[in-house]
Amino acid sequence: MKKSEKVNLNIRKASVEDVPLILKFIKELSVYEKMTKEVVATEDVLRETLFGDKSYAQVIIAEIKGKPVGYALYFYNFSTFLGRPGLYIEDVFVSEEYRGQGIGSALFKYCAHIAKENKCVRMEWLVLKWNPAREFYDHMGAKPLDEWVVYRLTGDALGNMADL
Repeated sequence: MKKSEKVNLNIRKASVEDVPLILKFIKELSVYEKMTKEVVATEDVLRETLFGDKSYAQVIIAEIKGKPVGYALYFYNFSTFLGRPGLYIEDVFVSEEYRGQGIGSALFKYCAHIAKENKCVRMEWLVLKWNPAREFYDHMGAKPLDEWVVYRLTGDALGNMADL
């Protein structure tokens, strides 16, 4: 666990008992990102994919005086050019009433520490173009990769591709 002296912040690894909390944070994030209809995850799905026999991602929880106030979910990717892993951050979210207190920054720092500890050569994430957090990301030294375009295969298209 890490502590921030500013707000008595604890950051800890999530456990299976945190699944309802993780889903709550995911739903809060979906409201912020105006994507509530996209959330189909359930507690059972998260329990299986985060804490089952094969874990696909890790979660850390930020707490102030034992009260959960935010989270980050990350997983590892790999750079063939560099021959090393990277840490991909899927979500960083801080509950609205706790924003502006350095909690998001602390979550990113914790992830950076994990990345360094695991010999990752980079940390990446996607951000919506309208998200005001982009200024925060710029300030911490992150650079947008304008030359890359994200492609996504889902639903029937993914199924059709798998059937080829």
